[in-house]
Amino acid sequence: MKTRKGFRLRELGGDYILIGESEELVNFNNLITFNEAAAYLWQNVEDREFDAEVLTQLLLAEYEVSEEIARKDALATIEDWIEVGIVI
Repeated sequence: MKTRKGFRLRELGGDYILIGESEELVNFNNLITFNEAAAYLWQNVEDREFDAEVLTQLLLAEYEVSEEIARKDALATIEDWIEVGIVI
């Protein structure tokens, strides 16, 4: 899968917000907020192919978590991103 084009991740007062900035997303009216880990993942996979294994490895490289927890979090993140329509 790949992130949808036209989104920009912005940090606002310690919070991370994904904003649709392209004409294609003019009717996208969802406000997407990310925690620090989700923002880290987005920044590292934006505009490139990825899957749950890629996200798992990114989490393991950045955070002190077990592989089981990283994989569970990676799968949950992908589910969330699909649900709100920010990946294709």
